[in-house]
Amino acid sequence: MRRRECIALVGIAIAWPFAARAQQAKRVARVGFLATGGPDNLRGNIDAFRQGLGELGYAEGSNILIEYRTGDVERFPELATELVRLGVDVILATNSLAARAAKQATSSIPLVVPVMGDPVGDELVASLARPCGNITGLTFLGPELLPKRLVLLKETLPTASRIAALLHPRAYGEHTMDDMMNQIEAAARTLGVQLQIVAVRSSNELDQAFSAIAADRADALIVFPSPMLFSEWRRIVDLATRYRLPSMAVGREFVEHGGLIAYGANIPDLHRRAATHVDKILRGAKPAELPVEQPTKFELVINLKTAKALNITVPSSLRIRADELIE
Repeated sequence: MRRRECIALVGIAIAWPFAARAQQAKRVARVGFLATGGPDNLRGNIDAFRQGLGELGYAEGSNILIEYRTGDVERFPELATELVRLGVDVILATNSLAARAAKQATSSIPLVVPVMGDPVGDELVASLARPCGNITGLTFLGPELLPKRLVLLKETLPTASRIAALLHPRAYGEHTMDDMMNQIEAAARTLGVQLQIVAVRSSNELDQAFSAIAADRADALIVFPSPMLFSEWRRIVDLATRYRLPSMAVGREFVEHGGLIAYGANIPDLHRRAATHVDKILRGAKPAELPVEQPTKFELVINLKTAKALNITVPSSLRIRADELIE
């Protein structure tokens, strides 16, 4: 979005749907919640968002109502349209794919996105400091940290020479996807490892993808950041276990259920923090003027039980830097 267009939009007194009614006594706010996946991978994020709302004085069913719409990414346009038709005051679109669908469905209802990958590169916001338009929230810096994850995986497995990379090609916009590929390929060259890029366009392709990874005798697996892949963390961990593949991913959820190592922002905590944005908007703030926040902490989590099962000795230099060791 051009700066001139952003300034013009910010300068207009936009009548958000809730603004005219904000002063009514005992008004119950309505929030749409648009997310990927099912109960297994959503419970922690929903609970964290509810916790954040509770800390700000909201009680679901009392002074705030949450309309939940969850499903595969292919259904996001349909689900986003449903929330718009309900006339919710604000939509919590949990990731970049959800945000893209919601943005296409409405330009007037405020959108809060707790887990954006590359907000500016994906053209969701004009800048982190001044988003412009109807989107704000937080970024988890997942794409930017991909090379760091490869470095950590190589440090864990010094003898690994061939690493499979599980990729969802439509996880983010073309600019962001190109950046991720260029950065991880540069990191692989520096580390002297060969990358096996394995693309999966839907969860139905996961079994085939792991068969290909096993056939090429990969030494380890790194999972690209992706809302779709994150929603399938349980299956990915199960398949990695079946093929005895040491795995590296974004969220601690992978490691807690059997993945080897994870590095990145705490995703549930980002959902908790997103409640603050929702509160400010419900009180009259414009998303265009609420800066996109970045993580304040990154977690390194290692599953030593998995390491033992795979006959891997995690270097002490890595163990002492870990935020949590699962034994």
